[in-house]
Amino acid sequence: MAERRLRPLRPHKRGQSYGRGPDGDQMVAPERSMDPRGASPETAMDSRVIDNAIYRDGRRIDTPPSLADTLKRLRDTDGAMAWIGLYRPAESQLRSLAEEFGLHELALEDAIVAHQRPKLERYGDTLFVVLRSARYLDESEEVDFGELHVFLGPNFVLTVRHSEAPDLAVVRQRVEDDPELLKRGTEAVLYAILDAVVDGYAPVVAGLQNDIDEIETEVFRGDPKVSRRIYELSREVIEFQRATRPLLGMLEGLMAGFDKYGTDEELQRYLRDVADHATTVVERVTGFRQMLGDILTVNATLVSQAQNEEMKHLTQASYAQNEEIKKISAWAAILFAPTLIGTVYGMNFQHIPELHWTIGYPLALALMAGTCATLYLIFKRRDWL
Repeated sequence: MAERRLRPLRPHKRGQSYGRGPDGDQMVAPERSMDPRGASPETAMDSRVIDNAIYRDGRRIDTPPSLADTLKRLRDTDGAMAWIGLYRPAESQLRSLAEEFGLHELALEDAIVAHQRPKLERYGDTLFVVLRSARYLDESEEVDFGELHVFLGPNFVLTVRHSEAPDLAVVRQRVEDDPELLKRGTEAVLYAILDAVVDGYAPVVAGLQNDIDEIETEVFRGDPKVSRRIYELSREVIEFQRATRPLLGMLEGLMAGFDKYGTDEELQRYLRDVADHATTVVERVTGFRQMLGDILTVNATLVSQAQNEEMKHLTQASYAQNEEIKKISAWAAILFAPTLIGTVYGMNFQHIPELHWTIGYPLALALMAGTCATLYLIFKRRDWL
């Protein structure tokens, strides 16, 4: 399986949705009309068909110029398999294919509306799979998600992409380079798509792990902006978890039907390998969410400790300031007493009895000194000085 690893998928642009096709068909279901993101520019009908080919015995035998030719060639060729790749197709285009392949109305509606959670549904002999790819953008610390719908029948594979990712051209080239894999039928194509999507999660996991390591350093360094970064990264991890966790149930459903639907033994091994990788990704993402919660708690504790230390310093500064104010106030009171006495004797009145006493001057000085000494002792006893 090591040689089958695919390169990371290309990202898609967020916020893209549907507009109207050239034939006037509405490409947005009513429930999508509330989506605040703007519609994407209109594209030509031909550009919606990315690739369509006829395969037999694991090799491409024809690349018809139109979907009608593809369907005709499929009907006329025994043992053939068609793989039709569409990108944001018009509703009328999907409905015509649904009539040809007998797709269930509920699955068709999901493919038209898009924005579905990852899931797997069986409708008779048709399998409907919704996958979400992911790519991590380190510059903005965001995870870009793509959405892919896969219809799988006995002799056809219909892939409907609603975003730039995943790059199914790489997947198609891979299976075409391995005829032994492709000759195993449509389930081999589903395996290759699942493998590509799950492999694309690896760079996302690595990017998230790197950012969590950086956040841990910032938390203990006391970076004031780290709380916002933790919150934003937590949102990306939660969204990534929503994209990956349902994969386990999907793969379990596939594996449960191995015997019932006669899945090739080699494909069973390949799908179990994909399930192992998906389990690892889900466990890592679950761990990331727990780690971010713990980091946020630690950060809140460190912030609280820093605030307590700051309050302690402020309290100590306030106490020291109060002590200084008490000293200043005490000395001001001590100096005010002789000033008051001197002011009384400095009045310009002729009839002040003490002015004619021989001991008047010494008595005034003694009164000043005694008052100052008394105030000093009082303030000293109260620890103001």
